[in-house]
Amino acid sequence: MQYIAIAGNIGSGKTTLTKMLSEHFNWIPEFESTADNPYLEDFYKDMSRWAFHAQVRFLDNSFQQMLDLKDAPKSIIQDRSFDENAYIFAKNLHASGIMDDRDFESYWKLFKSMSSQLPKPDLLIYLDTDYERLIAQIQKRGRSYEQTIPEDYLKGLNTLYNQWIDQYSGPLLRIKMSDYDFVEKSVDFYRIVNQIDENLSVTK
Repeated sequence: MQYIAIAGNIGSGKTTLTKMLSEHFNWIPEFESTADNPYLEDFYKDMSRWAFHAQVRFLDNSFQQMLDLKDAPKSIIQDRSFDENAYIFAKNLHASGIMDDRDFESYWKLFKSMSSQLPKPDLLIYLDTDYERLIAQIQKRGRSYEQTIPEDYLKGLNTLYNQWIDQYSGPLLRIKMSDYDFVEKSVDFYRIVNQIDENLSVTK
Protein backbone atom coordinates (compact mmCIF):
# COMPACT_ATOMS: atom_id res chain seq x y z
CA MET A 1 0.00 0.00 0.00
CA GLN A 2 1.28 3.46 -0.94
CA TYR A 3 0.17 6.92 0.07
CA ILE A 4 0.13 9.63 -2.61
CA ALA A 5 -0.91 13.22 -1.88
CA ILE A 6 -1.74 16.05 -4.28
CA ALA A 7 -0.81 19.54 -3.10
CA GLY A 8 -1.77 22.87 -4.60
CA ASN A 9 -3.50 26.17 -4.07
CA ILE A 10 -7.24 26.79 -4.14
CA GLY A 11 -8.40 26.22 -7.72
CA SER A 12 -5.26 24.41 -8.91
CA GLY A 13 -7.09 21.24 -9.99
CA LYS A 14 -6.31 18.90 -7.07
CA THR A 15 -9.76 17.37 -6.81
CA THR A 16 -10.09 16.75 -10.55
CA LEU A 17 -6.67 15.12 -10.79
CA THR A 18 -7.33 13.04 -7.68
CA LYS A 19 -10.47 11.64 -9.31
CA MET A 20 -8.73 10.92 -12.60
CA LEU A 21 -5.69 9.24 -11.05
CA SER A 22 -7.76 7.17 -8.64
CA GLU A 23 -9.73 5.77 -11.58
CA HIS A 24 -6.62 5.12 -13.66
CA PHE A 25 -4.57 3.40 -10.95
CA ASN A 26 -7.50 1.92 -8.99
CA TRP A 27 -6.45 3.83 -5.89
CA ILE A 28 -8.72 4.85 -3.05
CA PRO A 29 -9.47 8.60 -3.39
CA GLU A 30 -9.73 10.79 -0.30
CA PHE A 31 -11.05 14.31 -0.69
CA GLU A 32 -10.87 17.41 1.44
CA SER A 33 -14.39 18.23 2.57
CA THR A 34 -15.09 21.94 2.98
CA ALA A 35 -18.70 21.04 3.82
CA ASP A 36 -17.49 19.60 7.14
CA ASN A 37 -16.22 23.00 8.30
CA PRO A 38 -19.03 25.09 9.78
CA TYR A 39 -16.69 28.10 10.11
CA LEU A 40 -15.64 28.38 6.48
CA GLU A 41 -18.26 30.79 5.16
CA ASP A 42 -17.86 33.01 8.24
CA PHE A 43 -14.09 32.87 7.83
CA TYR A 44 -14.16 34.27 4.29
CA LYS A 45 -16.43 37.10 5.49
CA ASP A 46 -14.39 37.98 8.60
CA MET A 47 -10.99 36.27 8.52
CA SER A 48 -9.56 37.74 11.73
CA ARG A 49 -12.57 36.69 13.78
CA TRP A 50 -12.77 33.12 12.51
CA ALA A 51 -9.22 32.20 11.40
CA PHE A 52 -8.27 30.07 14.40
CA HIS A 53 -11.62 28.27 14.54
CA ALA A 54 -11.64 27.46 10.83
CA GLN A 55 -8.03 26.27 10.71
CA VAL A 56 -8.30 24.04 13.78
CA ARG A 57 -11.42 22.46 12.31
CA PHE A 58 -9.61 21.81 9.00
CA LEU A 59 -6.64 20.37 10.90
CA ASP A 60 -8.81 18.01 12.93
CA ASN A 61 -10.80 16.89 9.87
CA SER A 62 -7.55 16.13 8.05
CA PHE A 63 -6.07 14.32 11.04
CA GLN A 64 -9.12 12.09 11.48
CA GLN A 65 -9.09 11.30 7.77
CA MET A 66 -5.42 10.33 7.93
CA LEU A 67 -6.03 8.02 10.89
CA ASP A 68 -8.77 6.28 8.91
CA LEU A 69 -6.35 5.70 6.02
CA LYS A 70 -3.86 3.69 8.07
CA ASP A 71 -5.79 0.45 7.55
CA ALA A 72 -6.72 1.00 3.90
CA PRO A 73 -6.67 -2.22 1.80
CA LYS A 74 -4.91 -0.60 -1.17
CA SER A 75 -3.02 2.53 -2.19
CA ILE A 76 -4.53 5.93 -1.45
CA ILE A 77 -4.47 9.24 -3.26
CA GLN A 78 -5.39 12.29 -1.19
CA ASP A 79 -6.67 15.68 -2.27
CA ARG A 80 -4.43 17.99 -0.15
CA SER A 81 -1.76 16.75 2.23
CA PHE A 82 -1.90 17.12 5.99
CA ASP A 83 1.12 19.45 6.13
CA GLU A 84 -0.51 22.05 3.89
CA ASN A 85 -2.89 22.95 6.71
CA ALA A 86 -0.02 24.36 8.75
CA TYR A 87 2.83 25.20 6.37
CA ILE A 88 0.56 27.03 3.94
CA PHE A 89 -2.78 28.13 5.34
CA ALA A 90 -2.02 28.79 9.00
CA LYS A 91 1.36 30.35 8.17
CA ASN A 92 -0.24 32.65 5.63
CA LEU A 93 -2.85 33.82 8.11
CA HIS A 94 -0.17 34.47 10.71
CA ALA A 95 2.18 36.26 8.31
CA SER A 96 -0.61 38.53 7.12
CA GLY A 97 -1.67 39.42 10.69
CA ILE A 98 -5.03 37.68 10.42
CA MET A 99 -4.08 35.03 13.03
CA ASP A 100 -2.34 36.51 16.07
CA ASP A 101 0.80 35.12 17.73
CA ARG A 102 -1.04 33.41 20.57
CA ASP A 103 -3.45 31.57 18.28
CA PHE A 104 -0.68 30.59 15.87
CA GLU A 105 1.51 29.20 18.66
CA SER A 106 -1.40 27.12 19.97
CA TYR A 107 -2.21 25.93 16.47
CA TRP A 108 1.41 25.00 15.68
CA LYS A 109 1.78 22.91 18.85
CA LEU A 110 -1.39 21.03 17.97
CA PHE A 111 -0.18 20.47 14.41
CA LYS A 112 3.21 19.14 15.53
CA SER A 113 1.59 16.73 17.98
CA MET A 114 -0.75 15.39 15.29
CA SER A 115 1.90 15.28 12.56
CA SER A 116 4.21 13.07 14.62
CA GLN A 117 1.57 10.33 14.54
CA LEU A 118 1.03 10.31 10.78
CA PRO A 119 2.86 8.80 7.77
CA LYS A 120 4.52 10.96 5.15
CA PRO A 121 3.53 10.60 1.46
CA ASP A 122 5.35 8.06 -0.68
CA LEU A 123 4.92 10.72 -3.37
CA LEU A 124 3.80 14.33 -3.15
CA ILE A 125 2.43 15.76 -6.41
CA TYR A 126 2.49 19.56 -6.45
CA LEU A 127 0.31 21.44 -8.94
CA ASP A 128 2.33 24.62 -9.49
CA THR A 129 -0.30 27.11 -10.74
CA ASP A 130 -0.01 30.83 -11.47
CA TYR A 131 -2.41 33.36 -9.98
CA GLU A 132 -4.34 34.10 -13.19
CA ARG A 133 -5.16 30.44 -13.72
CA LEU A 134 -6.25 30.04 -10.11
CA ILE A 135 -8.68 32.94 -10.45
CA ALA A 136 -10.11 31.55 -13.69
CA GLN A 137 -10.70 28.15 -12.09
CA ILE A 138 -12.25 29.62 -8.93
CA GLN A 139 -14.67 31.70 -11.00
CA LYS A 140 -15.48 28.75 -13.25
CA ARG A 141 -16.51 26.41 -10.44
CA GLY A 142 -18.59 29.16 -8.81
CA ARG A 143 -18.45 28.34 -5.11
CA SER A 144 -20.06 31.36 -3.48
CA TYR A 145 -17.76 31.47 -0.44
CA GLU A 146 -14.66 31.52 -2.69
CA GLN A 147 -15.73 34.51 -4.78
CA THR A 148 -14.80 36.94 -1.99
CA ILE A 149 -11.26 35.59 -1.39
CA PRO A 150 -8.94 38.64 -1.34
CA GLU A 151 -6.27 38.83 -4.04
CA ASP A 152 -3.46 39.28 -1.50
CA TYR A 153 -4.62 36.19 0.40
CA LEU A 154 -4.50 33.95 -2.67
CA LYS A 155 -1.13 35.35 -3.80
CA GLY A 156 0.25 34.87 -0.30
CA LEU A 157 -0.74 31.22 -0.42
CA ASN A 158 1.06 30.79 -3.73
CA THR A 159 4.24 32.30 -2.31
CA LEU A 160 4.17 29.96 0.68
CA TYR A 161 3.46 26.95 -1.52
CA ASN A 162 6.55 27.63 -3.59
CA GLN A 163 8.70 28.19 -0.50
CA TRP A 164 7.45 24.96 1.08
CA ILE A 165 7.99 22.92 -2.06
CA ASP A 166 11.48 24.36 -2.59
CA GLN A 167 12.44 23.02 0.86
CA TYR A 168 10.46 19.77 0.71
CA SER A 169 12.76 16.78 1.27
CA GLY A 170 10.47 13.85 0.46
CA PRO A 171 9.66 12.22 -2.92
CA LEU A 172 8.20 15.01 -5.07
CA LEU A 173 6.67 15.46 -8.50
CA ARG A 174 6.24 19.13 -9.45
CA ILE A 175 3.73 19.76 -12.24
CA LYS A 176 3.96 23.19 -13.88
CA MET A 177 0.29 23.70 -14.72
CA SER A 178 0.97 26.25 -17.45
CA ASP A 179 2.41 23.32 -19.45
CA TYR A 180 -0.51 20.93 -18.84
CA ASP A 181 -4.22 20.66 -19.55
CA PHE A 182 -4.91 17.17 -18.22
CA VAL A 183 -8.70 17.59 -18.37
CA GLU A 184 -8.98 18.46 -22.05
CA LYS A 185 -5.85 16.73 -23.38
CA SER A 186 -5.39 13.02 -22.65
CA VAL A 187 -1.76 13.24 -23.74
CA ASP A 188 -1.09 15.64 -20.85
CA PHE A 189 -2.83 13.33 -18.39
CA TYR A 190 -0.67 10.40 -19.50
CA ARG A 191 2.46 12.53 -19.22
CA ILE A 192 1.58 12.87 -15.54
CA VAL A 193 0.77 9.16 -15.24
CA ASN A 194 4.17 8.23 -16.69
CA GLN A 195 5.99 10.52 -14.29
CA ILE A 196 4.09 9.01 -11.35
CA ASP A 197 5.06 5.50 -12.50
CA GLU A 198 8.70 6.55 -12.67
CA ASN A 199 8.65 8.15 -9.21
CA LEU A 200 6.78 5.37 -7.44
CA SER A 201 8.97 2.66 -8.92
CA VAL A 202 11.81 4.22 -6.95
CA THR A 203 9.92 4.24 -3.64
CA LYS A 204 8.42 0.72 -3.85
